[in-house]
Amino acid sequence: MTENTYLSVTWSVGRGTSPSKDILTVGPDGDVEVGEFYTQRYSDGGLLLKLRGGGAFGLLLTEAFPSDRGEYSCTAREWVPEGGGVWQSILEKRVELGQVDITPVAASLLVSLEDNTTLDVGETLRLTCSVAGDHQVALGLEVTWSVSPTPGLNGSGAPRVLGDVNRDGVVSNRSGQVELSQAGGGVFPLAVHHVDRSDSGSYSCAVRAWVRQSNGRWYQAAEKKSGPVQVQVTMTEPNFTVTLSDLVTPRFSGDPAELACRVTGAPLLQDGRLGVTWLHGTGSDPVRTARPVAALDERGELVVWDDYRPRVESGLISLSRVKSLTFRLRFLQMWESDQGAFLCAVSTWTRSRDGGWVRSQEVRSNNLTVHWEVKKPRLGVVAYRLREASSAGATFEMSCRVIAENLQEPSYSVHVQMEQSVRSKTRRIVSLGPDLVVQPEDGGDQERRDSAVLEKSGPAEFRFRLYGVQVSDRGFYSCAVTAWTRDASRNWTKAVSSESNKVQIAFVHTGPTFNISIHADTTSIYPGETTKMDCILAVSGSTPNAGDIFYEVQWYQNHFRVDGGAALLASMDRWGVVKKSPRNSSSDCSLERVSSQVFRLSIHNTQDTDAGEYRCRAAPWMRSSAGTWTRGQDLSSTTVFLTVRFALWDSMKMPLLYGAGAALIVGLFSLLVGFACAHCWCRKVALVPRRSRNHLMVQDME
Repeated sequence: MTENTYLSVTWSVGRGTSPSKDILTVGPDGDVEVGEFYTQRYSDGGLLLKLRGGGAFGLLLTEAFPSDRGEYSCTAREWVPEGGGVWQSILEKRVELGQVDITPVAASLLVSLEDNTTLDVGETLRLTCSVAGDHQVALGLEVTWSVSPTPGLNGSGAPRVLGDVNRDGVVSNRSGQVELSQAGGGVFPLAVHHVDRSDSGSYSCAVRAWVRQSNGRWYQAAEKKSGPVQVQVTMTEPNFTVTLSDLVTPRFSGDPAELACRVTGAPLLQDGRLGVTWLHGTGSDPVRTARPVAALDERGELVVWDDYRPRVESGLISLSRVKSLTFRLRFLQMWESDQGAFLCAVSTWTRSRDGGWVRSQEVRSNNLTVHWEVKKPRLGVVAYRLREASSAGATFEMSCRVIAENLQEPSYSVHVQMEQSVRSKTRRIVSLGPDLVVQPEDGGDQERRDSAVLEKSGPAEFRFRLYGVQVSDRGFYSCAVTAWTRDASRNWTKAVSSESNKVQIAFVHTGPTFNISIHADTTSIYPGETTKMDCILAVSGSTPNAGDIFYEVQWYQNHFRVDGGAALLASMDRWGVVKKSPRNSSSDCSLERVSSQVFRLSIHNTQDTDAGEYRCRAAPWMRSSAGTWTRGQDLSSTTVFLTVRFALWDSMKMPLLYGAGAALIVGLFSLLVGFACAHCWCRKVALVPRRSRNHLMVQDME
């Protein structure tokens, strides 16, 4: 080294292809500069600079870590001072010091447990976690014991911690009958006293190795977990058998069923309980296809699966424990889908150390097949006459008897229907629902709803009674019956329907004969006028008294320009009450009774929409000597065509007057405009000055 020159030394480390990192630099002025990643370590004393004199510099790493491995190098530089405290490098040399490899503590750390073990309930489980490795004396060891329970024996298979032993041998987080200790030399014993079934599972120990640094802090150098050791706790199982028998056997769909599951040969469990699960399977292999129906757990609580939940919650399926060793399953109604094989599985439950229940054994019964022949329901109805209606005003009575097969506890709905002739349109008179609610149908007269009575006269027999039979009631009567059964939700389900034979009402009518006709004062009118049309009724034969006959009258119009057929204009009932239908025209109509047999319809302020065909319909009501009223057959008149004329002068006079007035106004306005224009033009011409003729002649001469 020449005079007035100074040296600097830099230590660096490189790993693979990554750029080298500076560890420490001694500058030409003696200052020490520490690399970015080594500042804390230098301040803690883990990185030291050794000045040996004679140009020798040393670097000391007091505590090596796995991150310290790599290719180390040293770079020396020669500097000369310049003015202002600036240094100028004049020479540099780099020397590779060599590769440094550091073995991690985890590489030599070994954690082991003994082989699998089996023991009985009540014994003590003893396991030892052994730790071995290089420089073990300088390590601080922590151990955590854990177990993964066997699924189904103690809840889920999630691991749980049994306890911890820290570096100082202090035990924490210890649970239950667990005993932990540190025997020294890397040996950590575990003891679980009075084991039960819930202690079965996979045991393991996790070890964390700590190294004490020079600054007094602990550094976790490694963490390792032993392989699992399977521990099985066995117990002497009760030896018992389970048999399944049927107490109530269904014969049809909808019948109840009851099964009994009996346990025999079971010793008394000191602190144990029994649970039962009922299963149902179909097909050739019912055991493989068996699905759970419901269960009673070890606490006696009901457990239901989704397939049968609605029926269990509605009470159609019930589970019970009749005796200590007998369980019953009862169906209030068996469906066709319930056919198949049933079996019960009885399980024993014992108390675990934490107060829960652990299933120790399950025994299944024999298969019991539940099957019945599914027969198609059949229904027949027979109608017969109880009372003949020999004349108008009499009472007709008919009974309908139902004959059912292959139906369990059915209920019936009955409709009494009537046809005036064979193959004519059928109309319903009255109906009776499965809940025995009577409902008048649309085929009956509103005023005669109380005349039709339908009632249940026997378990499968219904009686129809018609009071005050009228001429319009003659025809054929029958009963349409539908059988209903209750489903699982207690709702009515239609099973089968049938119709009875026909019973005829055919008395001879000996009363008067009625005729109807229509008359109009005119059939061609102008708009705004009023027209009148009469509906005339005549009686021939045996004429009743004037106070013993009344009429219902309706007037109809058929307007060819409007779709929908004939429309009802007005009606009068037998009491003289008039009802009119709403109208879309400015015209109006009225209906009055001119005489006892003449009913007049008047159209006021007639419009073109009133043109069309008119007809009237009437029905006579007669009072018999007994004071009962009967309604005769409907009568319909011929039609009258009403024409509304087109008034030419009335339609033309106003447009002509408006046109003449408009032409006169336009002509007068044109005359005024012409006069004004002419006046203005003439005035402008008069103001122009005339040139003197003599003056022109003088100019020509010049």
